[in-house]
Amino acid sequence: MEKPKLIRHIYRGRNWIILIQVLCFLVVFSSNARTGSVIEVGKFSGVRELEGIPQGWEPLTFRKIKNHTRYTLVVDEGMRVVKAVSNRSSSGLIRKISIDPSEYPIITWQWKITNIFEKGDVTKKQGDDYPARIYVTFTYDPEKLSFMEKTKYKVARLLYGEYPPQGAINYIWGSKATQGTVVPNPYTERAMMIVVRSGKKMLNTWVREERNLYEDYKKAFGTEPPTISGVAIMTDTDNTLESAVTFYGDIIFKKQ
Repeated sequence: MEKPKLIRHIYRGRNWIILIQVLCFLVVFSSNARTGSVIEVGKFSGVRELEGIPQGWEPLTFRKIKNHTRYTLVVDEGMRVVKAVSNRSSSGLIRKISIDPSEYPIITWQWKITNIFEKGDVTKKQGDDYPARIYVTFTYDPEKLSFMEKTKYKVARLLYGEYPPQGAINYIWGSKATQGTVVPNPYTERAMMIVVRSGKKMLNTWVREERNLYEDYKKAFGTEPPTISGVAIMTDTDNTLESAVTFYGDIIFKKQ
């Protein structure tokens, strides 16, 4: 039920106690999700019940991949986080959200991996797996595309019912790639891979990351970024046929 309809229903019933509770909930929810200087995209540490997937998030699956990574809320080292278990599988969790990257350019998150992949290779399709990935998608903006690119997006809309993201930034924990490497995804040039961490050095250790997404997009694509349309976490092992257990902490966007 939509918020205005809910409030009208309560008002007609003159149940003022419930009305006050609902209004307080909406104020608290709004302040938790967006304050003046931050947007809490994934406030996993604030969940009360360790059941299902985090509120506001949904599965991100791919048509030709049947085996899906399993995501659960757990407590690890005293923190409430998301645990990903992948075994020859691929899928993610996505939060669909609209954010202006020029206003909130800084993204911070925490992650912990327990292993890397022997066959992982950021430059090849058969090595396109990562124990940990933060996946940021951007809204389709026809003004930033050529005629041919617009045509491709129109065809995609006819097939899938909506425009696909115009681009994506993937912050990855690579297996062997040099930290700082920026390359197109081997499947599509509309997704850029940025190697934030690599190798075994920080295995089984919680690491906090901070990136200027606005600047990363401009360097990767050579243009101003469109509006952010979604943020996802993903642990995938379908190409290397390996396995992984990974943990994800809070994901927050901040002003400069």
